[in-house]
Amino acid sequence: MLHRLTVVLRAFVLLLLVPFAGAAKAETEWPMTITDSAGRQVTVPAPPKAVLLGSGFNLVALSLVHPDPVSLLAGWSGDMKDDNPELYEAFVRKFPSLAEVPRIDDGSGPGLSFETLLTLKADLAVLANWQADTEAGQRAIDFLSSVGVPVVVVDFNDDALKKTPGAMRLLGRIFERQEKAEEFAGFYEERLARIRDRVAKHARPGPTVLMEAFPGADRCCWAYGVGGLGEFIELTGSRNIAAGRLPRPGGMVNAEAIMAENPEVYIATSSPGGKYSGLSVGPGVGADEAERTLAAAVDTPVMASTAAVRSGRVHGLWNFFNAIPLNIVAAEAFAAWLRPDIFPDVDPAETLAEINRRFAAVPFDGSYWISLQPGQ
Repeated sequence: MLHRLTVVLRAFVLLLLVPFAGAAKAETEWPMTITDSAGRQVTVPAPPKAVLLGSGFNLVALSLVHPDPVSLLAGWSGDMKDDNPELYEAFVRKFPSLAEVPRIDDGSGPGLSFETLLTLKADLAVLANWQADTEAGQRAIDFLSSVGVPVVVVDFNDDALKKTPGAMRLLGRIFERQEKAEEFAGFYEERLARIRDRVAKHARPGPTVLMEAFPGADRCCWAYGVGGLGEFIELTGSRNIAAGRLPRPGGMVNAEAIMAENPEVYIATSSPGGKYSGLSVGPGVGADEAERTLAAAVDTPVMASTAAVRSGRVHGLWNFFNAIPLNIVAAEAFAAWLRPDIFPDVDPAETLAEINRRFAAVPFDGSYWISLQPGQ
């Protein structure tokens, strides 16, 4: 009797598994038609083996789902190398062949060279949303499509909180790394839900915030609007002083407007080495350097007059979180900075360490965010 019951149960389990087996097979059938982050339907005829990256920063996304992302590349943009050489060098140390991958533009990201593209036998191109939204990007998409190279657009920038998980799942499907991509997307969504759920339970608004990109003593001030990383201010229930005054990405705000708004928190974004700003923060940057340069960035009459600087609520963030799926780490930094009363247990350092442990083909080291210590 026991044997007969076992046979019946096994048969029942097999019947249950048949639909799932079929679904799993369908995921990897080729050609594959997908909907990308821009809502475009794209057919990829076969597993990609020679990929063009319109933005070099999308190597980071690939490295979270693929153990050897460089092996997939036929060419890539030089923007990551030029903007963040420390991050580039970290990838080269792990994957020396990256130094030999042809560059498909001048390093600016948007300007893809059609002549170079013709010399590379690519079977897929991946563009960032900010490239696809430009006239040059549309020309590149049209050109690549005309020579038989499918183009997929991913968005880790403009609508990051909504589109990052889907973009990672998309890359997982295309590169047959669904399990790892689903694991990362679930990880992202769990942490994002923790922030949203807790803010929803605390109706009292957070502080007023000025978020400035690449601060400099000789200019004031390019402030984030409600798009890109500016979206993360609203996520915490806090108030961006530029909201409703600037285009979605942001724009210039004069000193008088800042002093009139008197923000309670100041956040500056920049990159390593002071290439675009005196503030140095990001990959390969030590905490002492990041803190020292952040203190110098707010040592101006305009900033010194604000409540943010007077109360010591001054923070720095790596600007290029707006180009990669690690933006969930930035979201947690915002939560801890802006609403410490309701997020005492949120630690972006722990989250980045877990990403390094579970997902990253190349670990992310450096001071990606920093806060001034009281009294500085």
